[in-house]
Amino acid sequence: MKKGINIWSFGGMKPDRAFDLAKKAGFEGVELALEAEGEISLQTTEKQAVAVKKSASDAGIALYSLATGLYWENNYSMANNRKKAIDITKKQLETARFLGCDTILVVPGAVGVDFVPGYVPEHYKDAYERAADAVNELIPFAQSAGVIMGIENVWNKFLLSPLEFKQFVEAAASEYVRAYFDVGNAVLVGYPEHWIDILGSLIKKVHFKDYRREAGGLHGFVDLLAGDVDYPAVVKALCAVGYDGWCTAEMIPVYKHYPEALIYNTSKSMDYILGRV
Repeated sequence: MKKGINIWSFGGMKPDRAFDLAKKAGFEGVELALEAEGEISLQTTEKQAVAVKKSASDAGIALYSLATGLYWENNYSMANNRKKAIDITKKQLETARFLGCDTILVVPGAVGVDFVPGYVPEHYKDAYERAADAVNELIPFAQSAGVIMGIENVWNKFLLSPLEFKQFVEAAASEYVRAYFDVGNAVLVGYPEHWIDILGSLIKKVHFKDYRREAGGLHGFVDLLAGDVDYPAVVKALCAVGYDGWCTAEMIPVYKHYPEALIYNTSKSMDYILGRV
């Protein structure tokens, strides 16, 4: 399995500096993110994206996936914001192609989001149908870009079991719709190793985080190996289903002091998890 890290783990650091630090810390790749503004954003041109791609290549870093946090305000389940969410995905697919990434991370919808102030809950049935319809609508665009839409399990009160998650992905009936499995996000509602066993070959990318159940809420996320994720069981399950792709650390929030230490600490923990020590 390959060792990567998400750009959010660098606390706002410019991509070129993040690439250099990631390489020094022992990472093989970086997952970038489409933002509202910045070097990789809704306004980014092909020329600008290619420049970022070259910067990563010069640093010896692979670009393989493009995430985004924009779906929290605009997702497919929202009756009024659905079109904007679809447009975000189209831009994400296009930008990923320019960067040379084979996957984008997609939060398909939400029934409710506790950490977004004022979020108005959607009826579960409506959320599911709108999200499924949007994914189907976007498949031709993903196919044209040659980029897979990786549906992620997040804290959205939606797709709460591995069986339902599998059903949602399989219903798209397309090789361009796969699962982006987040290990840490699954801990609150179950056991990550069970999800991996059930999702199997549908898994295209994996996020590594850790979480302490007793904490509850967002402050329960902790450094890798400091929480309740049974990483030996997780890696065993990944190997059993034949997964050998990218494992991406998504470490939020960053350290208040010496934030670069988070990158080195995470790299070392991943070496233990992946059996490189």
